[in-house]
Amino acid sequence: MIKLKLYNTLSRELENFESIHPNKVGIYVCGPTVYGAPHLGHVRGPIVFDVLRRLLDSLNYKVRFVKNITDVGHLVGDADEGEDKLQKQAKIEQIEPMEIAQIYTDMYNNVMDKMNILRPSIEPKASGHIIEQIELIQEIIEKGYAYHVNGSVYFDVDSYNKKYPYGELSGRIIEDLVAGAATQNRTLDGQEEKRNPHDFALWKKASPEHLMQWTSPWGKGFPGWHIECSAMSVKYLGKHFDIHGGGMDLLFPHHECEIAQCKASNDVNPANYWIHHNMVTINGQKMAKSLNNGIKVEELFDGNHDLLSRGFSPEVLRFSVLQAHYRSTLDFSEDALIAAEKGLKRLEFAESLLDKLEAKSNNTTTVTDLDESIEKALLDDLNTPIVIAQLFELARRINLVNDGNEEFSSQTIEQAKSIFKKYFRGILGIKPLSSESSDMLNQVIEFLINIRKTAKMEKNYPLSDQIRIYLQSIGIELMDSKEGTNWKFN
Repeated sequence: MIKLKLYNTLSRELENFESIHPNKVGIYVCGPTVYGAPHLGHVRGPIVFDVLRRLLDSLNYKVRFVKNITDVGHLVGDADEGEDKLQKQAKIEQIEPMEIAQIYTDMYNNVMDKMNILRPSIEPKASGHIIEQIELIQEIIEKGYAYHVNGSVYFDVDSYNKKYPYGELSGRIIEDLVAGAATQNRTLDGQEEKRNPHDFALWKKASPEHLMQWTSPWGKGFPGWHIECSAMSVKYLGKHFDIHGGGMDLLFPHHECEIAQCKASNDVNPANYWIHHNMVTINGQKMAKSLNNGIKVEELFDGNHDLLSRGFSPEVLRFSVLQAHYRSTLDFSEDALIAAEKGLKRLEFAESLLDKLEAKSNNTTTVTDLDESIEKALLDDLNTPIVIAQLFELARRINLVNDGNEEFSSQTIEQAKSIFKKYFRGILGIKPLSSESSDMLNQVIEFLINIRKTAKMEKNYPLSDQIRIYLQSIGIELMDSKEGTNWKFN
């Protein structure tokens, strides 16, 4: 039996997946910082890890999937200084930070639902786990890997590095971090209270005007960005769990700091497998405000953006994401979305033909090889582009049968249906077109065919030809025979 292989960023190797507990898998994925509407950069990770979760489900694992909501502690610039992102947005919109969190959490989850992404088993919020974060910080201080100064607590990277290799996940070397920090003006950066510039905040003292602050052993303050994920993953998955996921932009410093915090407190790397998806670009460029290419997901759905001439469905967006391997860069463009839409329609139509095919007892065309190839591709580090290529091959064979050039037995037809159901609909998670839409399309085409039939009987050949040419222009080919007229997408 082929085993699931996953690329582990920690080992930089493709590894056989072995769960810590038989038939159970614990997954922690870093969720959004909810201070704005979700954009295209927010969709790749959820889709990738949704496919992984669905694959594990199909392999009969019981999955506990935890994805957090960051609603405090993530400062502007992703460093230890500056304003909290939610607090900054709250001032702009003139409402409370927790209102900002609720508005954009709801907006994010609504987008996830539209893309058919399964809701997490647990969706913890950073603000709801302040006690756990304080307790974890106290443990790190007691172990000698953190220090308290002026109401703030910082992780002592040099002290930690004497026992554990700081930088093991990202490949960063402590000497390089020191050299880089030496070029900075620590006073201007507000770093003067740290022992070393590369130390990072576990707890920050709050100024009187700071809107989100809690009582702690070190005074009024708020948690650092990194400590929240360590505290919540330990609470819901234990000190040592199976998979930690996120984007490559989180690899350093966020995930590196998570490992350091957990090793400092529990003497163990929190996850066996660290899985990272690559970045998203738009028309070959990194998303940036200055380029006006940051497309919000809802803008893609309704087409309300300068880079788009029309909207695209959530199914097209999901299918487009899965056409690239998760470890490669994904480039969005309208042309790519149009191509994905066309490809999706091809597969949709091929699937619909399976109910219309006439089974032959003398089977000459099989799909067993495709079933095996798709399973192998999924188990080979979620190779969804190969899966989709094999689905297109299945569609090609179905069209050959529909054209009368090949034959399927009833068993092969059922196997083809099973492939679409298990992989296309199930693991890839592509929602079907509504049956109402499919029925309406069939009814319109049959209506036009009947009008054409009447026109031919009345020798109104111009009208008959006009209908045939029109249907052909929109990709529908009519096939006349003694038994009547059939049609297919061409």
